[in-house]
Amino acid sequence: MKKSLFGYGKTTKAIAKNVKFDGVWDIYDDKFSEISKDEFGNNLLPTSEFDPFKSTLEIPSPGFPRTHELVKKAKNLISEYDYFKDTTPIKIWISGTNGKTTTTQMAGLVLKNNGAVIGGNVGEPLANLDKLAKFWILETSSFTIYYTKFATPQIYALLPITPDHISWHGSFEEYEKTKLKPLSMMSKDSVAIIPKKYNDIKSKAKIYFYEDESDLAKICGANLKDINFKVPFLMDALLALCIEKFATNSLNLDLLNTFKIDKNRVEEFKDSKNRLWVNDTKATNLDAVIQALKRYRDKKIHLILGGDDKGVDLTPLFENFKGYNLEIYAIGSNTLKILNLALKFNIKAYKCEFLQDAVKNIDINLKNDEVALLSPACASLDQFSSYEERGNLFKKFVQEL
Repeated sequence: MKKSLFGYGKTTKAIAKNVKFDGVWDIYDDKFSEISKDEFGNNLLPTSEFDPFKSTLEIPSPGFPRTHELVKKAKNLISEYDYFKDTTPIKIWISGTNGKTTTTQMAGLVLKNNGAVIGGNVGEPLANLDKLAKFWILETSSFTIYYTKFATPQIYALLPITPDHISWHGSFEEYEKTKLKPLSMMSKDSVAIIPKKYNDIKSKAKIYFYEDESDLAKICGANLKDINFKVPFLMDALLALCIEKFATNSLNLDLLNTFKIDKNRVEEFKDSKNRLWVNDTKATNLDAVIQALKRYRDKKIHLILGGDDKGVDLTPLFENFKGYNLEIYAIGSNTLKILNLALKFNIKAYKCEFLQDAVKNIDINLKNDEVALLSPACASLDQFSSYEERGNLFKKFVQEL
């Protein structure tokens, strides 16, 4: 009998390379039009070749569409997490909508000397991780959780859940339900740190609820004034400290404070006229934009918004704009949606469509005590190869002014 992988991406390539058994993997992908082999001898097959009655195991790439015909036909479908659930490292999952990567990286830093490695949605797929490590700290997407049937974390840190990936999950309710799914599967000797709005959830795990950064500081025993990070990264830092506290019963504030924030998240720089511009291209959901805006509440904000909204209704974001002094520069495939919302909420907005045009328009309007913020609330793939390309081009266009 055969073992199957769906989609030939980073995760499944790592499994195909590193996981050996008495046979080879059958790998199915829509981009394969004929039968061939990869460099490791695995079979690369068109999706039409899949026979569910000859496959004993199926593992999809995390973002593989849940509505795909292969998923519907599969009879033994499990996630990457399920496949590696019996490995010895203590599993720490970090999920939520915004801040997963930063929280995972921060937790990896403070636990590095305790034998921790990071992976999942950031860093390495599980097939590449050290199986002898003490901790696996895993940035965990809703896609992975959706496909997971058996694996559970010993520590689950859940950032706030706000609308995202609606087109994949079908609705916000399904997206939210997926993020909360691990709690129903966790054991009594496990720990979860989750938003207080879910305080009626049923779980065998020991749950610590938080509403804001002050609650997280109390949970881990840290003093807010001892932490060097500001919003939106303060919550990420405190969750990392909570993870460290529950994993090792210690806090390493000095080490945490050495952490360097990645580019593309609230990345500040100045133009030739000494005006402040901010590259927040990684803000591809509503909550990320809301957190970035808090940082500049005392300034007039020239906000570049738009791209592929992934089916998410941006109305809650516009409701949050109340109290801010801002103007909107609409770009991307949902430009008209944004302009209509701006009209509805009586917010000044410019039809730019393209990032370079937005930068040029802001250049005309931006004063020295104001801020120009690329925090698009949308994915980039309608016009760019990645959010990184969008951020790099933004900085290039500003430098060329």
